[in-house]
Amino acid sequence: MIYHDCNMGRLKAIQSSDWRNGFLFVGNLLVLDFLNTRPVQDGEPMELLPDFSALLRWFQAAGLLSAHEMTSLQRQSGQSATARRTLDAMREFREKLRKEILAWEGGADVHRATMDELNRLMAAHPMHSKLQGTGNVPSLEPWFEPHQPEDLFAPLAQSAAKLFAKADRNRVRKCGQCVLHFYDTSKKGTRRWCSMQLCGNRLKVAAYAARQRSGDANE
Repeated sequence: MIYHDCNMGRLKAIQSSDWRNGFLFVGNLLVLDFLNTRPVQDGEPMELLPDFSALLRWFQAAGLLSAHEMTSLQRQSGQSATARRTLDAMREFREKLRKEILAWEGGADVHRATMDELNRLMAAHPMHSKLQGTGNVPSLEPWFEPHQPEDLFAPLAQSAAKLFAKADRNRVRKCGQCVLHFYDTSKKGTRRWCSMQLCGNRLKVAAYAARQRSGDANE
């Protein structure tokens, strides 16, 4: 499993719960994890979704596709023009959302064009619900039917819509040390780093060093 240090400047081969099958999952919300499929390495964007197969692997890693569903979509559409168009459309959608979310974090209203696009995608590729048996207390879980590549928009559009409609924008932020986005689930809601493994440790070390320097200067 690959690990990035906090400035995303070099790669280290260590185990980290932030990575799942080669993809980062630090966002705490699906749409933010989707934004994080384009981190930065050595100052350059690193595309984690270079082809349709990688896109399917991300959906499986996110728990959105079973192994059977992933294999079926790959066999049915993996090398098709539709798959390539869907990949391009999803990466374009990701970058539009990145700009929208950054502006929204700063207090801007969601643009009407973004809402219209999300509504269009949710109408064309809806999410459904089903009961899941968990002991004696069933739970209602979201699901979708991935019959064709475009259906992969379903969970992403719904997650983006829920972000804008229900999330506390004051807890949605870009990491202060790298380009990753996350939803702050900490009690105080004051976290500024994407994860302890990636950036939190460096900030803690830097803060400790600053305190030490301050103490030395006061002696």
